[in-house]
Amino acid sequence: MNKKFYILALCAFLATSPVSLMAEELIEGPESETSTISIAVIGNKVHISGANGETVEIFNIAGVKISTVQIDSAEKVITLSKGCYIIKIGSIATRKIAIR
Repeated sequence: MNKKFYILALCAFLATSPVSLMAEELIEGPESETSTISIAVIGNKVHISGANGETVEIFNIAGVKISTVQIDSAEKVITLSKGCYIIKIGSIATRKIAIR
């Protein structure tokens, strides 16, 4: 009887325990070109190079769009105030940055 109880208890525990799965996504296509794009934060300025002709969208950490900037030269410098941001460069790259 004790053996049956332990087996049932183990089955009930396993059936009700949360299961976590992790998947890794392989991204091919435009995302593989990010090696030519450089994003550097120096002070309160974001330096973006290698993205000539692309549109940069800047979002705050809550996902609200703060600004949209068209890159028309080899390097673009954008000044931001203190905070955390998400920088999206066209469909090529998306990065999180922090201005301290």
